[in-house]
Amino acid sequence: MRRREFLGLLGATVALPIAARAQQAGKVYRIGLLSGSSAIGPLDARSKSLTSGLAKRGFVEGRNIAFEQRWADGHLDRLDAFAAELNTAKVDVIVTYGYPAALAAKTSANGTPIVISGAGDPVATGLVEGLSRPGGNLTGVTEVSTELSAKRLEILRDAVPNLRVVAMLWNAADLGMTLRYRAAEDAARVLGVKVQTLGVREPNDFDEAFAAMTRQPPDAILMVSDALTVLNRKRVVEFAAANHLPTIFETAALVREGGLMSYGPKQSDIGDRVAELVTHILRGTRPADLPLELPTRFEFVINLKTAKALGLTLRPALLDRADEVIE
Repeated sequence: MRRREFLGLLGATVALPIAARAQQAGKVYRIGLLSGSSAIGPLDARSKSLTSGLAKRGFVEGRNIAFEQRWADGHLDRLDAFAAELNTAKVDVIVTYGYPAALAAKTSANGTPIVISGAGDPVATGLVEGLSRPGGNLTGVTEVSTELSAKRLEILRDAVPNLRVVAMLWNAADLGMTLRYRAAEDAARVLGVKVQTLGVREPNDFDEAFAAMTRQPPDAILMVSDALTVLNRKRVVEFAAANHLPTIFETAALVREGGLMSYGPKQSDIGDRVAELVTHILRGTRPADLPLELPTRFEFVINLKTAKALGLTLRPALLDRADEVIE
């Protein structure tokens, strides 16, 4: 059931130049989609809202836009070649999902406008010069990762009595996600929670992470989402269920698949903001003149069925804070 929506930081808004408001009549714009993950998955809501967001702004697939899609399915070494293909194909703009895809586009498609999402802190990773003036040919939607990491840990502490140790699972080969993990680690230190560090770099590493948690069981698991961890999400959810471990994720889709809780930007909103930035670019605005946007809406989701299966009784006050409770 839907409760209320958390409001976050306001994103920057940019007015369209009057001379650029009418797209070229009869032109079919080509939009490249680049991701280290798969075409269908927990972040699919973001892609769907991109399509619907473009349509409500006058760009309709099959009429005046066409998509060129490249999905690496977890094989991140393919991203540079895919980005170069999109650049050679002369797409009008490339939309990327995740830091590896954003870096590949910046490196191998530097002549094409780029709109990023889910890439962590783009300033800290060197993707842009600054949020308000990104420079180069790249803009997009960023996250407030430090604040969100602290919020997720606070939610875990409210949900799990005597929370002492949290296992943090993230892709150690992804700089954007490593920085997000470090923000979570700093937040845990402030909250007096110990961290069990579980960095993975490939699918086989998950077995080692599970073995580590079996030897030294944590009180809960926090998973940082990227192409690798999302593609292996079912293994994480199944391990947590088998070992009665509460979990918190960044996106609601993983809670609907059996995770306990999530807190993060509303994914459909991210897609819509990306659509807005793509629209500005297709109508003539340079990416360098488009400040990166921050999420404005967040959602907290609880799977009550999972809580009951774990034997975990959640306080009514915590349930009241949720935007959605799956029963």
